[in-house]
Amino acid sequence: QVQLVESGGGSVQAGGSLTLSCVGSAPPKWRVWFRQAPGEERDGIAFINFDGSLTFYDDSVKGRFTIAQDSAKNTVYLQMNSLKPEDTAMYYCAADWNGHTWYLPQNWGMWGQGTQVTVSS
Repeated sequence: QVQLVESGGGSVQAGGSLTLSCVGSAPPKWRVWFRQAPGEERDGIAFINFDGSLTFYDDSVKGRFTIAQDSAKNTVYLQMNSLKPEDTAMYYCAADWNGHTWYLPQNWGMWGQGTQVTVSS
C-alpha cells in the first residue's frame, strides 16, 4: 500500500498563497486532494491522473488552486492562491482510487495524516 505524507500547511492572511505537498511511497497514479473543515464533510477539491494530463477541480477552488504531480519525486502538489477564510480546513491527499466518483472520500483507500490550512481575514 502507498504511504502518503502531506506538508506545507500553515496560517496565512486572505489573499495569500500556500503550496501543499503530498509525498508517496510510490509514483502517483491517480491522486486527489480533499479538505475537511470542523463539523463539515470531507470534500474532494482537486484530482490528477497518473501523467498529469487530466485534472478536475471543485467549483469552490477552480481558478485559484492548481494540482500538479512530479512522478520522479512521487509527489503531488496543490498550489493555492487567493486564499479565502472559507478555505480554512484540514487538507488531505489520498490514493488507491477505485475508479468511481473522484470527489467522494469512500472511493479512496489510502490517506495521509493531513495538513492544516488556516486563512484569516
